[in-house]
Amino acid sequence: MDLTAEELWAFLPLGYLLTIAIEIPILLFGLSPSHPPCRRLIAGCWLTACTYPVVILVLPGTVGARWGNVAYLAAAETFASVAECLLFRAAFPIPTGRAAAIRDMAAIVTANVASFMIGRWIYP
Repeated sequence: MDLTAEELWAFLPLGYLLTIAIEIPILLFGLSPSHPPCRRLIAGCWLTACTYPVVILVLPGTVGARWGNVAYLAAAETFASVAECLLFRAAFPIPTGRAAAIRDMAAIVTANVASFMIGRWIYP
């Protein structure tokens, strides 16, 4: 990313809102049924709030500036997916059965991939 720190800070609120607008519906339908709808909604807002500032404000100036855009994108998407899976599991009880836990992680990763792809389409 070739944006200044000021431009990244200015983009942060809009990007966050766009990201949760994409990710919340995926989490509402994708997380295992053992999680009530309120928890799914909270997860959509909270998980992104935890990772998005790092993805937008920290990684472009560290990874992106040093190794380029492809390295930044790989680092950002890997960080967001792994961190959100770990945060979700730490905050919310493990659902009954391995399949439900795998479904939760798949939903979180899918939400991140979807927001990344749509974001790249809107902001190439």
